[in-house]
Amino acid sequence: MNDAVSTLFSLPTRVYWEDTDAGGVVYHARYVAFFERARSEWMRSLGHGQQAMIDGLGLVFAVRDMQLDFRWPARLDDALEVTVALARVRRASVEFAQHVLRDGERLASARVRVAAIDSAAFRPRALPDALYEQFKSLESNAEQHR
Repeated sequence: MNDAVSTLFSLPTRVYWEDTDAGGVVYHARYVAFFERARSEWMRSLGHGQQAMIDGLGLVFAVRDMQLDFRWPARLDDALEVTVALARVRRASVEFAQHVLRDGERLASARVRVAAIDSAAFRPRALPDALYEQFKSLESNAEQHR
């Protein structure tokens, strides 16, 4: 069954030997890295690279909560798409819906909540107003990714 979804952002990637166990199946913890890279590239596509956010806004994001659902294994040399949709924005946190797809079929899903953190004090803080408003404008498009 094809379980493709439309997305706000998609990062193509390939499964390399380093991503797999001895049987050529993607090791479960590697999906976390795939999801992280896609979120970082999504932010960059919006003009908010990680170093620029530290330098310009004094802001970093730290994963607060993550729920993973594994459906089918990815394997060595598979071409994958890792998607990112913004599910919910709060003043000091952002929740993402993410999927790993192979040929449009969902292999794994994640709900990831990140906390906004002051990069100097490493304490929670509110998102800057402009960033909050930008994220808020993208939020409603993600409800289909639940």
